[in-house]
Amino acid sequence: MPMTDSLLQALRTELPQLRSQIYFKSALTALSHALEDVVLKGDDQPLVIANFQQERFYHQEIRRYERIAGLTNHVYVLAAPERESGFAVSSGLYESVPLAPADALSQEWHLVVLSSRFAACLICREQSDGAVMDSARRFEGFWGFDRQVSTRAAQWLLQRVVEYRPELALKVTQTLSTYGLDTAPLLSSSIVSDLTDSSIFGQRLMTYLQASQYKLLKAYQALDDKSQQERLLNVVTTAIRRSLEPEEILSTAVAELGQVFSQCRCLFYRCQATDAEVTISYEFVPSGMKPLTGRPWSLDNPLMKVALSQERATALSNVADAPVTQSLPQIQAIADQFNIRAWLLMPIQYQGTVLGMVELHCGVSDASRWRESDIVLVEALATQVGVALSQADMFTKSELLNQQLQALERTQTNLLNIVGHELRTPLSTIQVCLESLEGEPSMAEEIRQIMLETALGDTARMRKLIGDFLLLSRLESKQEKLQTGLIEFDEILAMAISGLNTNQSGPHPEIKVQIPADLPPVNIDGEGLLVVLIKLLENACKFTPADGRITVNAEVQSSQAQDDLQVKVEDTGRGIEPEQLQTIFNSFYQGEDYLRRSVGGTGLGLSICRQIIKTMAGEIWAESEGYDRGSTFYLRIPLDSFQATTTEPVAEQSSVK
Repeated sequence: MPMTDSLLQALRTELPQLRSQIYFKSALTALSHALEDVVLKGDDQPLVIANFQQERFYHQEIRRYERIAGLTNHVYVLAAPERESGFAVSSGLYESVPLAPADALSQEWHLVVLSSRFAACLICREQSDGAVMDSARRFEGFWGFDRQVSTRAAQWLLQRVVEYRPELALKVTQTLSTYGLDTAPLLSSSIVSDLTDSSIFGQRLMTYLQASQYKLLKAYQALDDKSQQERLLNVVTTAIRRSLEPEEILSTAVAELGQVFSQCRCLFYRCQATDAEVTISYEFVPSGMKPLTGRPWSLDNPLMKVALSQERATALSNVADAPVTQSLPQIQAIADQFNIRAWLLMPIQYQGTVLGMVELHCGVSDASRWRESDIVLVEALATQVGVALSQADMFTKSELLNQQLQALERTQTNLLNIVGHELRTPLSTIQVCLESLEGEPSMAEEIRQIMLETALGDTARMRKLIGDFLLLSRLESKQEKLQTGLIEFDEILAMAISGLNTNQSGPHPEIKVQIPADLPPVNIDGEGLLVVLIKLLENACKFTPADGRITVNAEVQSSQAQDDLQVKVEDTGRGIEPEQLQTIFNSFYQGEDYLRRSVGGTGLGLSICRQIIKTMAGEIWAESEGYDRGSTFYLRIPLDSFQATTTEPVAEQSSVK
């Protein structure tokens, strides 16, 4: 046989009747293992020569060849060593032959088995490059049981062994003699293998092919699972980027998860680790299972607490047989009520903080219900949803912070405007009056009196403004203490109206008082209530024309929880836009731009009212149908005690102009 670098080329040159085919690695692996199993099951000590291309492929089969070497003394293994490898010249259990990196055998896969009863060979050369997947590698060659071809292949490979390891020449000569390789067989000889060996080979080959097919199916299933996971995660990620609304994120997530687990009930809900109960809002329900949307869902049980405390999913493939179910009947009762035979729970977390939960309920118990790929998918989805909810929460907080900063900026602007208008204007007036009095000694007495009254009036106005500043500061710092006592509400209201008449320089709207004649004395902070009533009446007079009307109602409302004093101050004035009904209680708030203001004021009156009512544990709010529709302010203050009496129908008690 002429010696060339390639065994496949040498055999095709000498035996032109040989026809090569293309094989994938999985098929050649099955053939090799089947041939090796024939050796492992036999007892005739065959010659075995294996060429593994590269050392890394030899290491995958090293244990098999150690077993084969225990059955026969004639085993030769050839492979091209890797860098820094341990594959070297060795004569231990078998003869190892390191190949030169440029040798054509480093690209070929050969296995030759020769015995007195059995002859087989596998001769192939790799045709694919190193970029393809391992399972997709392709080889060109042939295999069979022809003794002539097997003999020629064995002779050629043994000659290469001697070329690389001359010290094995004597052993190779003995091997040639032992297996009749020193004399060429007749070209026509084709010895059929022993039936027993053929049966073993056939059975093993079928087993390996089935195993290879099973691995292939598993690989396809893994690829399909991964594709589904990537698609689902891409959809959720796209939803995250498209919207920062938690509702849209959770709706998309539950709908997509329901497509993957179409036979399961899928739940998403927001919760914290300390919550005892939530209401289900996002759900996918298959046919035959009860919907839970809108129903309360208890988290106050050991299963939920354990699930919320873990970073990985909690999977119960058979709820009835799970230890947690058998030891806790309440879990089994929930499972029975909602037809949960298999249960998967995964907390939605972000940086260790629980944001919600994902649950899958299957109505059929199955020991293999939750595959590892299912758990990995749900965990990956929960991670993405956790990031999305965290981003949405941060966006909401940033929006709220921006609104607060804008409100603070408006407050600062209003404060500067108020200081410039409400303080500088009266101060300028006082200065002008005093300078005039000083510079004009001969000023007429009548004009002098007007100047003095103007200066004194503006001085009182500034004193009142500074008093409001100080009072609000004490209230906000909780330095103002309650001074409760039993008082008559009508007396407090009369004092408020009297003070209003004193402070008002011009005409004001008619004030009607409508309170029950037998309204009992109330135990309350009288001074605080007086300030609130004065501020509310001043505010009503400021925005109500002189021909308008202001009505004050008061009553005690009784309930099982407590008794409250409710006061209503209603006017027919300018009204309040609906979007301003909350902001009017902010400090320095002005309903008009300072350049277009039609009435004066500091914007502190309603803020002071709110702070005083808050110290009384009460509440204050406003109602209005809009501009030019009037407004109504309500006070509700809890009472410590009062003398219960039957309240008569409300009658108009007084009318003050």
